[in-house]
Amino acid sequence: QVQLVESGGGLVQAGGSLRLSCAASGRTFSSYTMGWFRQAPGAEREFVAAISRSGGSTYYADSVKGRFTISRDSNTVYLQMNSLKPEDTAVYYCAADRSGSAQYMSISKNGIDYWGKGTLVTVSS
Repeated sequence: QVQLVESGGGLVQAGGSLRLSCAASGRTFSSYTMGWFRQAPGAEREFVAAISRSGGSTYYADSVKGRFTISRDSNTVYLQMNSLKPEDTAVYYCAADRSGSAQYMSISKNGIDYWGKGTLVTVSS
């Protein structure tokens, strides 16, 4: 069992930065590929970024490539978001999955093992 708790969301102006954190409970954190998804009002949940169990491999959605950076340490995964745009406004969810690579997480939304409850990011124009 893994519990995920996100933090770091808030209101920021376009062009600004935010850093999201996802603290994971449990002693098997290193067994999970970790990722971030987001869901804007009226839209489906979409993949943002993922990082492999070792942290050596990452994968990003095209819409955030070059602006967002995912990283992890012993029990936390981070999402550094720079050059934010109004279209980045969404609830951001942390995800943990025991199977598959970081790239596979981008297409396996329905098979994710654990989800956090989300943190709201609002980017004003």
